[in-house]
Amino acid sequence: MITGEIKQKVDAVWQTFWNNGFTQPSAIFEQMTYLLFMKMLDEKQREKESIANLTGDALLNPTFPDGMWHNPSTDQDVPYNEMRWHEFKEMEPTRMLNRVRNDVFIFLRHIGGEGSAYSRAMEDTVFQITNARLLSRVVEGIEELASDGADMMGDMYEYMLSKMAASGTNGQFRTPRHIIRMMVELMRPTLNDTICDPAMGSAGFIMESAKYIKENQADELLNMDVMKRYRSEMFYGSDSDASMMRIGCMNMMLHEVDEPNLYYRNSLSDENNDTNKYTLCLANPPFAGSLDQDDIAHSLRAAVKTKKTELLFLALMMRMLQTGGRCASVVPDTVLTGDAQAYKTIRSALVDSHCLQAVITMPSGVFQPYSGVSTAIIIFTKTGTGGTDKVWFYDMRADGFSLTTQRIPTPEQNDIPDIISRFHHLEAEADRNRKEQSFFVTTDEIRANGYDLSYKRYHEVEREKVQYDAPEIIIARMEKRQKTIDAAFAEFKKLLNS
Repeated sequence: MITGEIKQKVDAVWQTFWNNGFTQPSAIFEQMTYLLFMKMLDEKQREKESIANLTGDALLNPTFPDGMWHNPSTDQDVPYNEMRWHEFKEMEPTRMLNRVRNDVFIFLRHIGGEGSAYSRAMEDTVFQITNARLLSRVVEGIEELASDGADMMGDMYEYMLSKMAASGTNGQFRTPRHIIRMMVELMRPTLNDTICDPAMGSAGFIMESAKYIKENQADELLNMDVMKRYRSEMFYGSDSDASMMRIGCMNMMLHEVDEPNLYYRNSLSDENNDTNKYTLCLANPPFAGSLDQDDIAHSLRAAVKTKKTELLFLALMMRMLQTGGRCASVVPDTVLTGDAQAYKTIRSALVDSHCLQAVITMPSGVFQPYSGVSTAIIIFTKTGTGGTDKVWFYDMRADGFSLTTQRIPTPEQNDIPDIISRFHHLEAEADRNRKEQSFFVTTDEIRANGYDLSYKRYHEVEREKVQYDAPEIIIARMEKRQKTIDAAFAEFKKLLNS
């Protein structure tokens, strides 16, 4: 999440575009994204150069090597150094526009390698800034946007959605980074995983998985074969929004996953035939949406009779996972409690056909300011033969931010560390009772309740017995108070008549 100070700076850049004739929010956002990517690529390399200078090691795979780059569009050689943010931002405006528009942007379109997901996403892009003064002012504004090495472009997208008062098609909105990180830490991805998000958006889940692996298996990544797999064979994602594809590709490249397998497609259609392929799915699929029957893959139509995206994506992930593969997915509360047959079909499949491990309910303000919908995280392992013995339920009541549209940090109110700790020590949860914040429920009880997976169905509320006074005592107390009131009123009348 970006802070109030950063929001003000983004607003200022936005207004600069607006004042210069850019009135389409999507166009403003795309141009800001390209420039921010230019800045972050340079920052990333400068960080690597500092480390290399300290260690004396050679700089491996630099984005901007020494020497010249041949621009295929102009058939001219351009110094790599002049395409770096910290260099061109100091240029005179007209020269800067020429360098950025005619060279740097063309360079950006080619750095992903021919045929890569990044190249496919960038092939139809256009740099629309033609005014030198506008570019200079925008560059000045973006220069002030501090980057902490996190998902800055994802955060920018999140904030732009709120500015545009839109949440995309089919209820699309970005998952807050701390919720993504929690889900990744719950699943603990490793270098042995093949990871997919079939509704990837800005690639937050697969990007955070890549970061987690780098943090926890850095030594193994020193092996060239392992690093090759990390860069090109581990991470998969799909989205039907072209802007999201570009942002997702940029995000992965900034995290040294140069060749992720990202696809511009509708994951729920027949163009996606992934089956028994992945060991880990992490997702927050769009919900509150409905597809035309003809747009739904035949295999999904056979699995569940519905047009609702929240159910179709769950059926898709069951299909996409290998046996033994794991999934953590955000779902709306209706998936946990819906009475329609399609909802019960999905829930019974999770409980009876696979191994449902956990249901973590989240407070309704988690996705503010886009939506106040109540959601949960379900975690399961694909088995195809059942295996659910009991399900762990946890009621998240606070996530470290206020549950209002402002989402002000409240670090003292945060259940996330407790959730992660308890999930990884489930054996210690066996003795917790139904009056506590987390507990187990047996499969037999879940079946007996129509496969209801809501926390409230099984939570026991402890009510204190209230002892009321006997009626005659209450009446006597009322009479005494009435006499006091009558006496005061009589005294008041005397004062008026005197």
